[in-house]
Amino acid sequence: QVQLVESGGALVQPGGSLRLSCTASGRIFSINRVGWYRQPPGKERELVATITSDGRTNLADFVQGRFFISRDNAKNTVALQMNSLKPDDTAVYYCIGDIYDGRTVRRYWGQGTQVTVSS
Repeated sequence: QVQLVESGGALVQPGGSLRLSCTASGRIFSINRVGWYRQPPGKERELVATITSDGRTNLADFVQGRFFISRDNAKNTVALQMNSLKPDDTAVYYCIGDIYDGRTVRRYWGQGTQVTVSS
């Protein structure tokens, strides 16, 4: 059994910063791509950022220059540093991980953490 647990969601004012963190635990042999999706209220889920095991990143255009993704392979964690936050960044943020559990590689999702950007 593999679990992804996010933390760090909060209410923040426009222009502020927030750091989300996600930790994977359980039967993990290796972790390939990890990252973050988000689902704004009333909208579809969308990709925010991903990072591969060798550090290659992919960020959505709408967060370029504001959000930064990093990972700690030794701790099975991935972080999302969010700066210059806007009201449009309000969403539930989900951590994802493409994890090999000894039998197969599958994508796991966290339960989500709420980020609200409002004055």
